[in-house]
Amino acid sequence: CRVAQSLAQYCVGANYAWAMAEGLFLLRLLVATSGRRCLPAFLLLGWGVPVLFVVPWVVLRYLYENKGCWERNEKAAVWWVIRCPILVAVAVNFVVFVRIVRILVAKVRAHQVSRGDTRLRLARSTLTLIPLLGVHEVIFALAGEGEGGGGLRLARLCLHLLLTSAQGLVVSVLYCFTNKEV
Repeated sequence: CRVAQSLAQYCVGANYAWAMAEGLFLLRLLVATSGRRCLPAFLLLGWGVPVLFVVPWVVLRYLYENKGCWERNEKAAVWWVIRCPILVAVAVNFVVFVRIVRILVAKVRAHQVSRGDTRLRLARSTLTLIPLLGVHEVIFALAGEGEGGGGLRLARLCLHLLLTSAQGLVVSVLYCFTNKEV
């Protein structure tokens, strides 16, 4: 079960790393002037970076918190080995989101379209970016982990799981099923 827990932590880390890679790729498409491809760098970011914090977490868990199936996080310092890179990915994606929205605002204004159409196009573009970049994660990063038990922690967990699942659904529908290029 410890191997499963370690693999689960790697998958969570890879999920955040790939969301960050998507955001950086999109930003690069909007601001880059050269057509140079960076697929190896994005592959390394998505699959390789999580190894850099999951392996030390496994070692620390084994040395300092080797109880049960590693499902509880009693030593906060060990948990932050996993949590810090995830929070960094969320912060980077939020900054990327803000920069992309600023670029979109500038592009929409430059096209000199009617006022109502400008707001609609900007709103649609922004709402499309929110699930792609996982911007809702900023709310949970600011709210913290929620120490202890209770109904508030359970409600937070349910809301987080619901939004994360909806993110996967929206991203797959928008970028796979309704994308004519696919």
